[in-house]
Amino acid sequence: MKEDMERKSRFEHTDRKGFLLGAIDFCTAGLFFLYYMEHGLQDEIDEVLGRKTQRYWKAYLLGIPNLFLYTLVWMAKIAEELKEKAIALGIEGPYTSYRHMFNWNVFGILVLVGPAVATERFFDTLNRVEIELNRRGGE
Repeated sequence: MKEDMERKSRFEHTDRKGFLLGAIDFCTAGLFFLYYMEHGLQDEIDEVLGRKTQRYWKAYLLGIPNLFLYTLVWMAKIAEELKEKAIALGIEGPYTSYRHMFNWNVFGILVLVGPAVATERFFDTLNRVEIELNRRGGE
């Protein structure tokens, strides 16, 4: 019984507020996610996607010389994989995606909320995938 309970709640953080996290990250030039990824989020993403992804801190450092374009492409690829996972689990959209992440971060910066909008959709999709995986007991 206890093992069943642990398995069902493997992902405990299924209510992340992506807009707030995106706004904080934008205001700190990505430094917030350097901390946040290393303290559990990166491992959760790896578990959801079923593979070990490149560490965010490496993507961040590789992004510095090119105004974080590398970091954005890295995040957009993760977003696309997350969308594919959501579709495979039968979760209804809207989803995050490569295009959504990239376009909101590049063109939405003009209105200063683009990164927060992109991050909101990313975490909304991640939350729903984790809820579904909890419901199914892992998969």
